[in-house]
Amino acid sequence: MMHMTFYWGIRVTILFDSWRTDSWLSYGLSLLALFLVSVFYQYMEDRRIRFKILSKAKPLPPSAVEVPLLFSSSAGAGRVWSPERFASAVLFGVNSAIGYLLMLAVMSFNGGVFIAIVFGLAVGYLVFRGEGQEDLVALENPCACS
Repeated sequence: MMHMTFYWGIRVTILFDSWRTDSWLSYGLSLLALFLVSVFYQYMEDRRIRFKILSKAKPLPPSAVEVPLLFSSSAGAGRVWSPERFASAVLFGVNSAIGYLLMLAVMSFNGGVFIAIVFGLAVGYLVFRGEGQEDLVALENPCACS
């Protein structure tokens, strides 16, 4: 039966029926794996943001300088299938899949799994994204509410 509240114990099923822990060794290795995937998630998010910034760093055509408000809406239609946008979409999809798998692992409601994932996300953020890159994210997403 699935737990609906946080519990502490070494017996946990993570993501799949075949990924069950029943000893301290298997539990510890599972927590280590979840920690590493969480760090990797932050690494991939950093790579995706940097790639997007690099792909946007191309010089604007003269028409963009002359009519900046009209250029942004008409420029996106011709570049939908550019290699940069396709690669950015692939990175976004991979990172989203990793994020959702981590969320589902947390939904096992095991306290150790929760701590391993949150700690891994924090360490990954510190190592890969903690260089004051909040400005870069704000540039990526103009919505103030997200």
